[in-house]
Order: sequence, then structure tokens, then C-alpha cells
Amino acid sequence: MAAFFNLTGALFGGAVASTIGKGLVDTNVVSMTTVLSAVIAAFTWNITTWWFGLPSSSSHALIGGLCGAALAAANGNWSVIKWNAGVWPKVVVPMITSPFAGFIFGALLMFLLFVALQRFTPHFVHSLFGKLQIFSAAWMAHSHGTNDAQKTMGIITLALFTGTQGGSFDHLPAWLSFLKTPVFVLPKWVIVLCAVTMAVGTAAGGWRIIRTLGHRMVKLQPVHGFAAETTAALIIQGASYYGIPLSTTHVISASIMGVGAVKRFSGMRWTVVERIIWAWVFTLPASGLIGYALERVLAAH
Repeated sequence: MAAFFNLTGALFGGAVASTIGKGLVDTNVVSMTTVLSAVIAAFTWNITTWWFGLPSSSSHALIGGLCGAALAAANGNWSVIKWNAGVWPKVVVPMITSPFAGFIFGALLMFLLFVALQRFTPHFVHSLFGKLQIFSAAWMAHSHGTNDAQKTMGIITLALFTGTQGGSFDHLPAWLSFLKTPVFVLPKWVIVLCAVTMAVGTAAGGWRIIRTLGHRMVKLQPVHGFAAETTAALIIQGASYYGIPLSTTHVISASIMGVGAVKRFSGMRWTVVERIIWAWVFTLPASGLIGYALERVLAAH
């Protein structure tokens, strides 16, 4: 189910993809090497945090890698990073505010549910939200697709646009002409490819992170899952509409923390929460440094 609704979400919208592809760095300094460095940097950081079961942000890893690689390509000229129009309002500010929103609104919704359901038996509540959670999980998966898949679409389109501008595709055979992207517009085949890939990846599962969010941080029951998923889906959907490449990982993690704190504050495993927060803090600078170093190395060869 999660794979299917990730697919449907990924097929809608394009504002986030535009932000990633042309709203964060000056595309004039971006080359195919820059894009490659950004992707490898994000992959390296994601695999590292996945190995430790930490739900870090793949979005921020990609953004950090792109900014670091672009900075290296511009020989350290910080003006190539669009701070005021892109990075600050659409990355840094949401990175700080969205987890707080997830925590506060998740806690508030859980508290309201607790007040409304206190007269009902645990069996009834468990049975009711076992069904309702199907809908909240579907909405969460759909909203995740509208935001996270768009980032990959944006970076692929940036690579195609850069390659076309640089003449890399001039000598390709006719059957590969679909790769040529003279203007920054999302090709339909990129949208479909990214949507299907996200669905397949979701179906394959990320069980290390699932265990961290669903068991190690706090034990979740259907009513808690419903509250966390509904809160996160609402925030992510709103961000996608305004083209904000939000960290869906941060939002759902913070929503779970808020719900868990209302459930039983002492039941939260705050040592796990602390590890997650540190992973969040280091994602942008770490992936940026990796992207910077890779661009330097690859450009030298």
C-alpha cells in the first residue's frame, strides 16, 4: 500500500523539483560532474545513517551535496549558492520549524484524541484506529511521494539540462534524443521513472529505520500511528504545494516524538531521540563537505 501511494504522490506536482533543480544554486556553474558529486555525497551519507538505523534526511543530504559540489565548481565563490531566494527560506527555516510543528501538532492531536476516547474501551479504540490508520498511512505515503520523489526528479532534470547546455548530448544517436533538455522542464519520462523507482524502493523496505521509528523510539499502537501520520501528512502536503523540499523524515520523526510524549513522557527513549537529532544536525554540513571533496577530485581528473 505504501509503495502504491508513494507512486500516486510522485506523479503529481513539480514545484519541489523546480526548487531543487534551479532554485538553490546557480545552474551556470553546474556540470555533469557537479551533479554526480552531489548524488554520490547524498548516497554516501544516506547509507552511513541507514547502517546505524538513524532516520536522517535524504533530502538534506542531496541539498547539502549539491551546494557543496557547486561551491567547489565555483572555486569557493559562495555567491553561487542562492541563500536569500532558496536555501534560507526553503531549506534552513523549514528544517528548524517543521520538526517543531510536527512535535507540537502531533502532541496536540494525540491529546485531543485522548480526551475524546477516554470513555471507550481499549479494545474498541484499538479496533477503530486499526482501520483508520490504513487511511492515515495512505495519506502519509501519498504526501511523501509528492515531496521526496520530486527532489530526485529535480536533480535528474538538472543533469539533463546541464548536459544539453554543455553539448554533452550533441553526438548522441537519434533514439537517445529524449535526453536533450534545452529548457528546465520536467520530462514526463523522468516523472514516471522516479515515481516507479520510489515505489519499488518503498516495497523493498527500510526495516532498520522502521524499527527505530516504530519500536526503539517509542512503542506505537494504531491510535498513536494515526495521530503521527495525519500530522506529518498535513505538514508535508502543505510544503509540497509551496515548493519546499521538506525533510519528510524530520516531520514524521518529530510527530512520533510528540505523540509519544503525550502517551507517556517517560516512555520515550530519549537517548535514541538524541542520536536522531545529531544525525539531523550533521546532515547538511557532512554531505556538503563530501560533495565539495568529490567535485574537487573528479574535476581534477
